[in-house]
Amino acid sequence: MGFAQTLERGRFDAVFMADHLAVLNMPMPALKRSATVASLDPLTLLPALAMVTQRLGLIATASTTYNEPYHIARKFASLDHISGGRAGWNLVTSGNPHEAMNFGLEEHIEHATRYRRAREFFDVVTGLWDSWADDAFIRDADSGVFFDPDKLHVLGHKGEFLSVRGPLNVARAVQGWPVIVQAGASEAGRQIAAETAR
Repeated sequence: MGFAQTLERGRFDAVFMADHLAVLNMPMPALKRSATVASLDPLTLLPALAMVTQRLGLIATASTTYNEPYHIARKFASLDHISGGRAGWNLVTSGNPHEAMNFGLEEHIEHATRYRRAREFFDVVTGLWDSWADDAFIRDADSGVFFDPDKLHVLGHKGEFLSVRGPLNVARAVQGWPVIVQAGASEAGRQIAAETAR
Protein backbone atom coordinates (compact mmCIF):
# COMPACT_ATOMS: atom_id res chain seq x y z
CA MET A 1 0.00 0.00 0.00
CA GLY A 2 2.72 2.42 0.99
CA PHE A 3 4.66 1.72 -2.20
CA ALA A 4 1.69 2.71 -4.39
CA GLN A 5 1.15 5.86 -2.33
CA THR A 6 4.85 6.74 -2.73
CA LEU A 7 4.55 6.32 -6.50
CA GLU A 8 1.53 8.59 -6.54
CA ARG A 9 3.29 11.25 -4.44
CA GLY A 10 6.18 10.99 -6.90
CA ARG A 11 3.71 11.73 -9.72
CA PHE A 12 4.19 8.40 -11.47
CA ASP A 13 1.52 7.68 -14.08
CA ALA A 14 0.88 4.06 -13.14
CA VAL A 15 1.93 0.99 -11.24
CA PHE A 16 2.35 -2.14 -13.35
CA MET A 17 1.98 -5.61 -11.88
CA ALA A 18 3.35 -8.40 -14.02
CA ASP A 19 1.78 -11.78 -13.42
CA HIS A 20 2.79 -15.39 -13.96
CA LEU A 21 0.54 -18.44 -13.83
CA ALA A 22 3.41 -20.73 -12.79
CA VAL A 23 6.68 -20.48 -10.91
CA LEU A 24 9.16 -18.74 -13.20
CA ASN A 25 10.88 -21.02 -15.71
CA MET A 26 14.52 -20.47 -14.82
CA PRO A 27 17.42 -22.44 -13.33
CA MET A 28 17.12 -23.00 -9.58
CA PRO A 29 20.25 -20.95 -8.68
CA ALA A 30 18.59 -17.92 -10.30
CA LEU A 31 15.08 -18.79 -9.13
CA LYS A 32 16.09 -18.97 -5.47
CA ARG A 33 17.21 -15.33 -5.75
CA SER A 34 14.00 -14.14 -7.41
CA ALA A 35 11.85 -11.74 -5.38
CA THR A 36 8.92 -12.61 -7.66
CA VAL A 37 8.98 -16.38 -7.22
CA ALA A 38 5.73 -15.95 -5.28
CA SER A 39 3.38 -13.02 -5.79
CA LEU A 40 -0.20 -12.02 -5.19
CA ASP A 41 -2.81 -12.06 -7.95
CA PRO A 42 -2.78 -8.50 -9.35
CA LEU A 43 -6.52 -8.41 -9.95
CA THR A 44 -7.03 -9.11 -6.25
CA LEU A 45 -4.40 -6.60 -5.09
CA LEU A 46 -5.08 -3.65 -7.42
CA PRO A 47 -8.62 -2.94 -6.14
CA ALA A 48 -7.11 -2.59 -2.67
CA LEU A 49 -4.51 -0.16 -4.05
CA ALA A 50 -7.32 1.78 -5.73
CA MET A 51 -8.74 2.53 -2.29
CA VAL A 52 -5.53 4.15 -1.02
CA THR A 53 -4.63 6.13 -4.18
CA GLN A 54 -6.47 8.74 -6.24
CA ARG A 55 -4.63 9.25 -9.54
CA LEU A 56 -2.24 6.33 -10.02
CA GLY A 57 -3.02 4.09 -13.00
CA LEU A 58 -3.42 0.41 -12.07
CA ILE A 59 -2.13 -1.98 -14.74
CA ALA A 60 -2.19 -5.77 -14.44
CA THR A 61 -1.08 -8.64 -16.65
CA ALA A 62 -3.72 -11.15 -17.71
CA SER A 63 -3.03 -14.03 -20.07
CA THR A 64 -5.16 -14.60 -23.15
CA THR A 65 -4.01 -18.21 -23.27
CA TYR A 66 -5.02 -19.38 -19.80
CA ASN A 67 -8.05 -17.20 -19.05
CA GLU A 68 -11.49 -16.76 -20.53
CA PRO A 69 -12.41 -13.41 -22.10
CA TYR A 70 -15.62 -12.96 -20.11
CA HIS A 71 -13.68 -13.18 -16.84
CA ILE A 72 -11.02 -10.75 -18.05
CA ALA A 73 -13.59 -8.26 -19.39
CA ARG A 74 -15.54 -8.40 -16.13
CA LYS A 75 -12.52 -8.08 -13.83
CA PHE A 76 -10.96 -5.13 -15.66
CA ALA A 77 -14.30 -3.33 -16.06
CA SER A 78 -14.86 -3.82 -12.33
CA LEU A 79 -11.38 -2.49 -11.52
CA ASP A 80 -12.04 0.51 -13.74
CA HIS A 81 -15.23 1.30 -11.80
CA ILE A 82 -13.62 0.71 -8.39
CA SER A 83 -10.67 2.96 -9.28
CA GLY A 84 -12.68 5.71 -10.95
CA GLY A 85 -11.23 5.02 -14.41
CA ARG A 86 -7.62 4.01 -13.73
CA ALA A 87 -7.49 0.36 -14.90
CA GLY A 88 -5.12 -1.03 -17.50
CA TRP A 89 -4.69 -4.51 -19.00
CA ASN A 90 -1.30 -5.86 -20.05
CA LEU A 91 -2.38 -8.32 -22.73
CA VAL A 92 0.00 -11.31 -22.83
CA THR A 93 -0.06 -14.79 -24.36
CA SER A 94 2.07 -16.49 -21.66
CA GLY A 95 5.61 -17.48 -22.52
CA ASN A 96 6.26 -19.97 -19.72
CA PRO A 97 5.60 -23.56 -20.85
CA HIS A 98 4.99 -24.61 -17.22
CA GLU A 99 1.80 -22.57 -17.20
CA ALA A 100 0.16 -25.06 -19.56
CA MET A 101 0.59 -27.84 -16.99
CA ASN A 102 -1.29 -25.77 -14.41
CA PHE A 103 -4.31 -25.71 -16.72
CA GLY A 104 -4.61 -29.38 -17.65
CA LEU A 105 -2.40 -29.33 -20.76
CA GLU A 106 0.66 -31.47 -21.37
CA GLU A 107 2.47 -28.83 -23.40
CA HIS A 108 2.41 -25.11 -24.10
CA ILE A 109 0.23 -23.98 -27.00
CA GLU A 110 2.30 -23.20 -30.09
CA HIS A 111 3.45 -19.56 -30.45
CA ALA A 112 1.51 -18.59 -33.59
CA THR A 113 -1.67 -20.22 -32.25
CA ARG A 114 -1.36 -18.29 -28.97
CA TYR A 115 -1.19 -15.02 -30.89
CA ARG A 116 -4.13 -15.86 -33.17
CA ARG A 117 -6.16 -16.68 -30.06
CA ALA A 118 -4.96 -13.47 -28.38
CA ARG A 119 -6.17 -11.32 -31.28
CA GLU A 120 -9.60 -12.96 -31.15
CA PHE A 121 -9.57 -12.72 -27.34
CA PHE A 122 -8.97 -8.96 -27.58
CA ASP A 123 -11.92 -8.58 -29.96
CA VAL A 124 -14.17 -10.50 -27.56
CA VAL A 125 -13.07 -8.57 -24.46
CA THR A 126 -13.51 -5.19 -26.12
CA GLY A 127 -16.82 -6.34 -27.60
CA LEU A 128 -17.98 -7.25 -24.11
CA TRP A 129 -16.83 -3.84 -22.82
CA ASP A 130 -19.12 -2.36 -25.48
CA SER A 131 -22.15 -4.29 -24.16
CA TRP A 132 -23.67 -1.11 -22.73
CA ALA A 133 -23.90 2.32 -24.32
CA ASP A 134 -22.49 5.18 -22.26
CA ASP A 135 -26.00 6.38 -21.43
CA ALA A 136 -27.70 2.95 -21.10
CA PHE A 137 -28.43 3.28 -17.37
CA ILE A 138 -31.40 5.57 -16.75
CA ARG A 139 -31.89 4.66 -13.07
CA ASP A 140 -35.24 6.45 -12.97
CA ALA A 141 -36.77 5.77 -9.56
CA ASP A 142 -40.10 7.37 -10.48
CA SER A 143 -40.73 5.12 -13.49
CA GLY A 144 -38.90 2.12 -12.03
CA VAL A 145 -36.82 1.81 -15.24
CA PHE A 146 -33.18 0.97 -14.59
CA PHE A 147 -31.79 0.82 -18.14
CA ASP A 148 -32.77 1.37 -21.76
CA PRO A 149 -32.92 -2.05 -23.50
CA ASP A 150 -32.12 -0.42 -26.86
CA LYS A 151 -28.71 0.51 -25.45
CA LEU A 152 -27.76 -3.06 -24.51
CA HIS A 153 -25.72 -4.97 -27.10
CA VAL A 154 -25.41 -8.77 -27.13
CA LEU A 155 -22.01 -9.75 -28.55
CA GLY A 156 -22.89 -13.16 -30.02
CA HIS A 157 -19.27 -14.01 -30.92
CA LYS A 158 -18.39 -17.32 -32.57
CA GLY A 159 -14.83 -17.53 -33.82
CA GLU A 160 -11.90 -19.88 -34.36
CA PHE A 161 -11.15 -20.27 -30.64
CA LEU A 162 -13.95 -18.62 -28.70
CA SER A 163 -17.71 -18.62 -28.45
CA VAL A 164 -19.11 -15.92 -26.16
CA ARG A 165 -22.70 -14.73 -26.12
CA GLY A 166 -22.51 -11.75 -23.78
CA PRO A 167 -23.55 -9.18 -22.76
CA LEU A 168 -21.20 -8.28 -19.94
CA ASN A 169 -22.97 -7.92 -16.60
CA VAL A 170 -20.89 -4.89 -15.59
CA ALA A 171 -21.79 -1.38 -16.75
CA ARG A 172 -19.57 0.28 -19.33
CA ALA A 173 -16.16 1.06 -17.84
CA VAL A 174 -15.48 4.63 -16.73
CA GLN A 175 -12.89 4.97 -19.53
CA GLY A 176 -15.07 3.15 -22.05
CA TRP A 177 -12.29 0.59 -22.32
CA PRO A 178 -9.53 0.22 -19.76
CA VAL A 179 -6.08 1.14 -21.09
CA ILE A 180 -4.47 -1.74 -22.99
CA VAL A 181 -0.69 -2.28 -23.01
CA GLN A 182 1.42 -4.98 -24.62
CA ALA A 183 5.17 -5.47 -24.68
CA GLY A 184 5.75 -8.42 -26.98
CA ALA A 185 9.25 -8.76 -28.38
CA SER A 186 8.59 -11.27 -31.16
CA GLU A 187 7.27 -10.19 -34.54
CA ALA A 188 3.81 -11.50 -33.57
CA GLY A 189 4.06 -9.69 -30.22
CA ARG A 190 4.95 -6.37 -31.86
CA GLN A 191 2.11 -6.83 -34.34
CA ILE A 192 -0.52 -7.45 -31.69
CA ALA A 193 0.84 -4.50 -29.69
CA ALA A 194 0.41 -2.26 -32.75
CA GLU A 195 -3.14 -3.53 -33.27
CA THR A 196 -4.42 -3.49 -29.70
CA ALA A 197 -2.47 -1.16 -27.37
CA ARG A 198 -4.34 2.07 -26.60
